[in-house]
Amino acid sequence: MTSLRPFSLLPALLLLACLLVVSTRPVAAQQLPAPRDTSFTVHSAFIKAKKNYPAISVARPAVPTTIRIQPNVTYCTIGSRRLQLDVFQPKAKRRQGYPAVLFIFGGGWRSGDRSHHVPMAQQVAAHGYVTVTADYRLSTEALYPAAVHDLKGAVRWMRANAKTYNIDTTRIAVWGFSAGGQLASLLGTTSHDPALEGASCHPNHSNSVQAIVDVDGTLAFIHPESGEGNDSKGPSAATYWFGASKIEKPELWHQAGALNHVTSKTPPIVFINSSVDRMHAGREDMIKQLDAFHIYHETHSFPDSPHTFPLFNPWFEPTLNYTVKFLDKVFNSK
Repeated sequence: MTSLRPFSLLPALLLLACLLVVSTRPVAAQQLPAPRDTSFTVHSAFIKAKKNYPAISVARPAVPTTIRIQPNVTYCTIGSRRLQLDVFQPKAKRRQGYPAVLFIFGGGWRSGDRSHHVPMAQQVAAHGYVTVTADYRLSTEALYPAAVHDLKGAVRWMRANAKTYNIDTTRIAVWGFSAGGQLASLLGTTSHDPALEGASCHPNHSNSVQAIVDVDGTLAFIHPESGEGNDSKGPSAATYWFGASKIEKPELWHQAGALNHVTSKTPPIVFINSSVDRMHAGREDMIKQLDAFHIYHETHSFPDSPHTFPLFNPWFEPTLNYTVKFLDKVFNSK
């Protein structure tokens, strides 16, 4: 038997040490990005809608020359996840700043992308607004209320960076389509609600908004008009998002409905709707509550239109006009 040479174990010990360092690295640093559900895109929505509306076209207006674009800005980092947004602002400076609008995309809380409403955000910016299109965590990555926390963080980011982007912090609106409309109405009716606040992004700033634009977003999940939560053919999009059916955890489903949060402090709201009634469940009940508190509201509906109408011509421009006229009125912008 041969004797070991001095220090012959050193290479092996060094290798073992390296392996231990790798194995004890924080889990968050080793996590792969959550799988992205790409089932809902502008293209897929177009193919589906065109079957019944052959004359439609995807809205791609020219980018206004009067706006400045700042893409891919990280507004919050949660673990290893960077949430980003795009900013569109008028090039001309204004001493008091411009009112601002946060745009929230839809896709059943599971799919979709912030790029969907870039054309709308650009056009609204050209009318004298700073507009922001933001990411939020979808149900494949984090369950409710993570998306609410993220988007409230985006509002706080807007206030934290108001000087940089020439934002008037007293006039911030939220605009959302479909699942984004539900989120927009919930954000607008739950300012400073401890259960939905979240503390990851700019906690020293307010997440309150002064106007809501709800484009075909449900106001109530458990409601006679609601189509959410039908799990007869498998878990629905809402069930995936809440992580439980409405029978298992009805309190979560109730909490996520803006209808259940209307108070005298609820900001003015405009409902812009398709002809698909279930997409604005609870609207009439909410209007009754708004009237009781003397809160300003508008309703605009497009007869014989698909749920995805704001993405396409001929509905894009009138949706833009309803949005701008409402915001101008509420914010006295013009």
